[in-house]
Amino acid sequence: MIFERFSPFKNLFSLLNQQVRSFARDPFPNKLTHYLHRAKLIDSIRLALRSNSPNSLNPLLQTRLLDSFVVANAFRSAPSADSAISFFENLKQVPNFAHSQNTIFAFATVLAKFKRKEELKALIGDAKDGKFNNVKVSFMNLLFWYSTAGDLQEVLETWEEYRNEENRLSTEAHNIVMGLYAQKGMNFEAVEAFRGMIDQGVIPNSRTYTIVIEHLVRLGKLDAAMEVFTVLPSMRIKRTLKQFLILVEGFVGGERFDVVKSLLKEMREDGKLPGRAMRIYLERMKEAGFAGETDEFLVEMLPDERIKSVGSCEDSSDEDEDGDDDVNEGVDVHTVKLKPWLDPKALANALKQWSPEVVTILEDAKFVWTSRLVCKVLRNFTSPETAWNFFCWVASQPGFSHDIYTVQRMMILLARHGNVELVDKLINKVRREQMILPFSTIRLLVEFYGISKNADAALKVFRDDRTLCGHISMFNLMLLYSSLLRALAKCRRNTDALDILDEMILNGICPDIQTFSGLIYHFALQGDIKTVQQLFSMIRQSGMEPDAYMFKLLIQAYCKCQRAALAYRVFVDMRNSNLMPDAATKDLLVKSLWQEGRRKEAVIVEERYEETDGVLPLALRGHVWTVSSEDLTRVNIVRVAFGILLSELLSGKKAMVTKGNDETFMLLENLMEVIEIEGKEKRKWIDPNVENFYPINGALSLAVLGEGLLQEHPLTGQAW
Repeated sequence: MIFERFSPFKNLFSLLNQQVRSFARDPFPNKLTHYLHRAKLIDSIRLALRSNSPNSLNPLLQTRLLDSFVVANAFRSAPSADSAISFFENLKQVPNFAHSQNTIFAFATVLAKFKRKEELKALIGDAKDGKFNNVKVSFMNLLFWYSTAGDLQEVLETWEEYRNEENRLSTEAHNIVMGLYAQKGMNFEAVEAFRGMIDQGVIPNSRTYTIVIEHLVRLGKLDAAMEVFTVLPSMRIKRTLKQFLILVEGFVGGERFDVVKSLLKEMREDGKLPGRAMRIYLERMKEAGFAGETDEFLVEMLPDERIKSVGSCEDSSDEDEDGDDDVNEGVDVHTVKLKPWLDPKALANALKQWSPEVVTILEDAKFVWTSRLVCKVLRNFTSPETAWNFFCWVASQPGFSHDIYTVQRMMILLARHGNVELVDKLINKVRREQMILPFSTIRLLVEFYGISKNADAALKVFRDDRTLCGHISMFNLMLLYSSLLRALAKCRRNTDALDILDEMILNGICPDIQTFSGLIYHFALQGDIKTVQQLFSMIRQSGMEPDAYMFKLLIQAYCKCQRAALAYRVFVDMRNSNLMPDAATKDLLVKSLWQEGRRKEAVIVEERYEETDGVLPLALRGHVWTVSSEDLTRVNIVRVAFGILLSELLSGKKAMVTKGNDETFMLLENLMEVIEIEGKEKRKWIDPNVENFYPINGALSLAVLGEGLLQEHPLTGQAW
């Protein structure tokens, strides 16, 4: 009876539950359909933001498709700050819409890009006051926005606050400060920011060196920029397309087309598909008579006539079960020409659930598949299975065929996940079609097989497949050997690693200090003292000297495997070489010695460390397997370029002259005249603009420092 009495309520709850599930159900059958509807709406908003009709935006904001993803991408597509601000104000009238981290970040970035500092600060203030629910503003957000807006004062204030809260800041934080100094022409501050970054033990990345190279090119120091660029492979720093673009622009402007030819050759070896921004410079080079070197790249850069402009966005109400309003109402589509909006990352995410239904929808979408687009989509797949399905499917699409760029992208993704069988299929395709693989692809295959613990596959690529990239220079072969040794070490194939090392040396290829450091660290961690000693003797025999970073690695490794006595012996060798560990390494050594009852040695370490008169040494520079102290020291050529620039500013004259044989040298006489003048007469020798940045006495002190650098390392047209 009781159950019968409550049965009507039971039916009511069941009905409510069904209705809730109905409302909660995703209205789209799959993610791809959802992506396509979003793309149409974003295109409509882009058109509205560019139209002459002020009310054209309002109807678009009433659709239920409007979410943070659509809004964020619409902000990014705004043609001006005013259009973005208008969009932001219109969103306030949309019920139930709440800004997210992505939408506020996108809006703030637009304001920063167009230098709307007041509006940007007001937006940041609102976010900090909690007016956008859970939106948080980080120090990195502030640094990025203020640097994009060019607001140096705000960047420096944020930088100080950030440093007070964090002991060690990220590489990107250092990059932002250094990059803004460089943009402002504050050469000394930019160089000091770079040096401080290294001294604090922060390892520079590709963007760091992009800033350095761009700054040197801006100063007209093309050879110095090329020197930094050339040293990046030995530091295992990835060279980026932007770096190539900056250098090509600089050398084309200087009509040094021989250097541009070598840069294009290296682009092929690195597997870089040049962006369209490089087109104008390659066309200038072609006009100068270098058609053979540029035609291949220029073909890739030509606009694809198959890609039509967005003239209008079709009403999606017939496909939409809720029947949205016409998204194009009021848009003057005849005055606007835009390419269709496309986000490769979002598209790849929408293709995660690969199925016949998704394939049908993808075919009906009529995307124009180009090599560049396929590479971008492949880059954003996380599943190798989905990536492979897409790779095979797109090969059958009209007007598209895979080239070396798409093949190498697919190979690298498969190797990262250890899918040896499919990589071998693609290698056979490359061999069968007589393609030439970029050298970087072979290296990455070896390295990723090491990460996925496929030592045999790495050895096979090294032995059998490296010929697919054509001739390999001795330097690149050294890098390839180094990658293989690292892969074998990761796979704990110690015997194979030592055999490869012997083979390498017998072939006349000497490992660099990073390779030796990586091997020594690997075997020291395993307690293989005999092999470590053998490697040390090999370093001496090859004419190299262990650097401070190698000593540091050894001390750390021996301490970790509880061999403090050996770590102490390394410390003694280090002191005998006039080197000193950093404070953290010294503290680790002392702690390990005390734990193992070696109190006398611990006291000696403390005493010898105090012989530096309390001045703590700078953090040791380097990184196992990748960067050596010597490499980072070489990059300090930036300081030399700064010395030249400062000398020119102080004397009011050019400090560099070139002889007939292209030998370049520094004119120090003008600088010395400036320094020798006393009293108020100094000022008439000094460029008055300098006073805006440097106190006079400080500037002269810096000039003396720059002079010393230049005398110690004269620029004679050779690599410094």
